[in-house]
Amino acid sequence: MAGCSSDDGTDEELLTELRKSYCQQLGVWQRARDAAAAATAGSPEQEEAESAAQGALLAMHPLRDEDVSGGQSLGEETALAISNGDGNAEGHVVQYCGEAGFETLTR
Repeated sequence: MAGCSSDDGTDEELLTELRKSYCQQLGVWQRARDAAAAATAGSPEQEEAESAAQGALLAMHPLRDEDVSGGQSLGEETALAISNGDGNAEGHVVQYCGEAGFETLTR
């Protein structure tokens, strides 16, 4: 049975790594977005922010069904925060990272 694991610890370790990766990418996006706020359209900062947004969305994908405060999934809240600039949704995903133990990775 290649690829199967009977060790629950392995699954928990994978989940922890996925959460860490997501929170890191979320923090990268936040910093890039903040740097791009003062930049002109088409600037390298704008391009970095767009790239960082894609990175955060990709990192969120395996966790998209996780519950977060606010009553929506991590996927829904992340999309609202990144695509719509929803500050409440961003607060919910930052809180998710804090509850996962990775609050220092976000701003």
